[in-house]
Amino acid sequence: MTYSFYTVDVFTDTIFGGNQLAVFPNAEGLSSEIMQKIAAEFNFSETVFIVESTVKNATKKLHIFTPTQELPFAGHPTLGAAYILGITDDIINKNNDVNITFEEGVGLVTIKIKFNNKQPIYTELTSPQLPEFSDKVPSIEELASILSLDIEDFRQDKYSTQAVSCGLPFLFVPLHNREALKQIKLNSDRWQQILENSWASSLYVFCFDPENKGSNIRARMFAPGLGVAEDPATGSAATAFGGYLGIRETEKDGIFNWRIEQGFEMGRPSFLEVRTEKADGKINNICVGGSSVLVTKGTMEIPTS
Repeated sequence: MTYSFYTVDVFTDTIFGGNQLAVFPNAEGLSSEIMQKIAAEFNFSETVFIVESTVKNATKKLHIFTPTQELPFAGHPTLGAAYILGITDDIINKNNDVNITFEEGVGLVTIKIKFNNKQPIYTELTSPQLPEFSDKVPSIEELASILSLDIEDFRQDKYSTQAVSCGLPFLFVPLHNREALKQIKLNSDRWQQILENSWASSLYVFCFDPENKGSNIRARMFAPGLGVAEDPATGSAATAFGGYLGIRETEKDGIFNWRIEQGFEMGRPSFLEVRTEKADGKINNICVGGSSVLVTKGTMEIPTS
């Protein structure tokens, strides 16, 4: 049977940047086993399959796969899938900005699609969960051995190492500068010994030393447990990062914005917009968004037996 697919670069407005994504907009009839094989065939950090929702108040249902496993939630597949529906779905009113809802493993995820001349130009998701925190983290010495860095490269102030999840857990590790970030070489053996079986095994390493005007943060993300050696732009991590940063803001009320640059060390520059809202000292909303670019359209022949 023939299935159409698109490939998209997410979190960029320039082709060959951002995070690559394959989208199957009409994936009805594909089994989980076949979806996993297709994701391994593309070998992008994620491939997303869009099917009809099983709940009334959702626009569509997403199945999100890395090359090795299905995920309950991921940012750039959610945003990229919304971008493709903004192009292909005639039911969506392209004259105005619209909100759609995806059914995902983590629950219902709301996405805003912004249009210009009936073309999607920006997509933004609202976190399906408020952040969950854990301070059970490796020591600085252990992290230094995993990342092949010196102990002096790590910040140990209010921006300390912490694990956070908004549906998918990440370990947030602060460094002093971009030069230290550039020097990272992941030691797979040490990662396996220390982090493989932990709640947050994916490493999100960052610094407040961006390269580009308008950015606030430079980041890299390593997720060997998900079959992703390094990811050029990680929306689910940026969502949890909004929680990590938000609780460190001293103001009890307000809206806080950050622009993250990621993927530069991989040759795939990406920009992620993060917004966290607080009221009475508590985080009540996190949004992550960015631009996307259509790269290819094609078909795949899938055996029926």
